[in-house]
Amino acid sequence: MDKLYISSPANFSFSECTWYLDRGYDDCGHRVRNGRLLKALRVGGKDLLVEIGEGVGGLDVTMLHGRADERTRELLAAYVREWLDMDRDLTPFYTLLQRDKRLAYMCEEYKGLRLVGIVDVFEALAWSIIGQQINLPFAFMLKRRLVEKYGTSIIYNGEVFYLFPSCEVLAAASVEDLRLMQFSRSKAAYLIRLAEAFAKGELSREKLMALPDRESRLQALMKMKGIGVWTANYCLMKSLRDPSGIPHGDTGLMTALTKHKIIKERTELSKIDRFFSRYKGWESYLVFYFWRSLSEKPERAIGPAPEAGGRINSHFPGARP
Repeated sequence: MDKLYISSPANFSFSECTWYLDRGYDDCGHRVRNGRLLKALRVGGKDLLVEIGEGVGGLDVTMLHGRADERTRELLAAYVREWLDMDRDLTPFYTLLQRDKRLAYMCEEYKGLRLVGIVDVFEALAWSIIGQQINLPFAFMLKRRLVEKYGTSIIYNGEVFYLFPSCEVLAAASVEDLRLMQFSRSKAAYLIRLAEAFAKGELSREKLMALPDRESRLQALMKMKGIGVWTANYCLMKSLRDPSGIPHGDTGLMTALTKHKIIKERTELSKIDRFFSRYKGWESYLVFYFWRSLSEKPERAIGPAPEAGGRINSHFPGARP
């Protein structure tokens, strides 16, 4: 089996990242077993099944299926680093957190948690649309149905590992096909139109990144039916790694801000803006850590974790846009 090693930066916790990826939902995109992460992914035009575990000072990556030349190995390492946001120095963020006694605990409680991303922009947007106006368990169920019907797969030791469908394949689907999976008519139409836009080259990571600033990227995304301000912000945070995303109106964020006594009423928008202005360049991470604060690891949890409802943000139980 091909193997590669990826050195870990300071303030990186593989266990925090895998906990986020293994929160008890039926995510068909990966599996976590005995502290090791298994995922089917596509890099350099090749479908691979990888197992990622924590080694001494870094991550050990084993290719369980597929062989990789040197270029593919480089792309795979870049994929993992991007997925787990391993190239970011969190020291400045933790310095800012420590200045506020309400948030200083996060530096230790969630130390090393990275803003786990979705590398593929099309997948990030599609997943956001899938989860609109429904709770997380149902969203993951719809995602599984979509992926099992339209995605590709790798079979290893009798188990099936799925890759998210390509835009070309989903563009050829019909609204009625998706309706049979319990997608609403409007949501099915939004997904197919999104897939068509990517398949035709009307929308892509490259086109979005070529735009001059964050606002122009938001506007380009929101021109698509089914993509509102929350979904656009989610994509910028999770896929394009925009550091300054604040998903205004996100119920989970409002809950966390209230819980930390930063606001008393959810209508205090100017107060929220002033608070986030102290974290310029780290807004996306602060939002992610606020979402994290709404859940506890099983060994620390008291009572059942709150359940997501409304539009998903697909981060933590209880976090709702």
